[in-house]
Amino acid sequence: MNYLHLMDSGNITRVSEFHLLGLSEEPELQPLLFGLFLCMYLITVLGNLLIILAVSLDSHLHMPMYFFLSNLSLIDICFTSTTVPKMLLIIQTQSKAITYAGCITQMYFFLLFGGWDNFLLTVMAYDRYVAICHPLHYMVIMNPRLCGLLLLVSWIISALNSLLQCLMVLKLSFCPDLEIPHFFCELNQITQLACSDTFLNNIVIYFITVLLGSGPLAGILYSYSKIVSSIRAIPSAQGKDKAFSTCASHLSVVLLFYCTSLGVYLTSAVTDSSQSSAITSLLYTVVTPMLNPFIYSLRNKDIKRALKRFFVVAGTQGTIT
Repeated sequence: MNYLHLMDSGNITRVSEFHLLGLSEEPELQPLLFGLFLCMYLITVLGNLLIILAVSLDSHLHMPMYFFLSNLSLIDICFTSTTVPKMLLIIQTQSKAITYAGCITQMYFFLLFGGWDNFLLTVMAYDRYVAICHPLHYMVIMNPRLCGLLLLVSWIISALNSLLQCLMVLKLSFCPDLEIPHFFCELNQITQLACSDTFLNNIVIYFITVLLGSGPLAGILYSYSKIVSSIRAIPSAQGKDKAFSTCASHLSVVLLFYCTSLGVYLTSAVTDSSQSSAITSLLYTVVTPMLNPFIYSLRNKDIKRALKRFFVVAGTQGTIT
C-alpha cells in the first residue's frame, strides 16, 4: 500500500488506498459468489426499473402512493449500486484495493441512499395513514407540493448526515494495517482502523444512529397504530380487508428493512466476527432491495395490472416491428 506521511502537520498519516477483503478469500468460492451477486444485482435493477416504468407510464398510478413507490425503487437501485458493482469488480479482478477517495465517496453515497430509504419508508407510512384515516381529504392533504417537499426534506437530512459522517472520517489518521474485513467501505469498519482518537466519531455515530433510526421508526409505529384503530372501526370484513391491503405491501417492506438492519446491529453487538457482520449486511444492502419489487408486484393489484399492460404493449409493438 502507498502512504503519504505529512510530518509537518502533526505526523498525520494520509492513505492512498484501502483493501476490501470481501466475503471470502477462498479461490474456489469466487466464481460462485460472482455469479450469485451478479444475478441478484441484475434482478434488483430490472425489478425496480419495471416498477418505475409501470408507475410512469400508467396514468392510473399517478397518485402519491405510487409516486413514493417509484422513488423508493430508484433509491434501491442507487443504494445497491454503491456496493455491488465494486464487489463484483474485486471478485473478477482479484484486486482488493479501493482508493481513499473512492472509499469515502462510496461511504457517502451508501449513507445517503440508506438514510433516504429509511425516511421514505416513514413518508410512505404517513401517506397510508392519511389514505386510511382521512380518505375524504387524501388528495387535498397529499397534494403534489407536500409530496415533493417531503421527498426534498428526506433527501436534505440524509445528505447532511452523510456529509457530517464523511467529514468526521476525513479528520482521522490511520494505522498501517488498512484491510477492511467487509465488501464495502462501512462507516464503523473505517473508524475502527483509525490510530487517532475516535471517541468523538463514535459519539456522533451512536447519536445519529439512535436519532435517525428511532425517529422514523417511531413515526411509522405511530402511523400504523392509528391505521389499526381505523381499520378496527370499519364494520364490514370486506372493508377491513380492502383497507389492510392498501398498506400490506408497505408494511412488509418496513418489516424486512428494519428486521434485517436490526439483525446487522445485533450480530455486531453479540459477536466480534467481522465476516459475520459482512454476511449479515448483505440482507439489507442486497437482499432487501431485490425483494421489494416482488413484494409490491405480488401484493398490489394495481401494480400487477400496470405491469401486464406494459408487457402487452411492449409485446404488441415488438410483433408489429
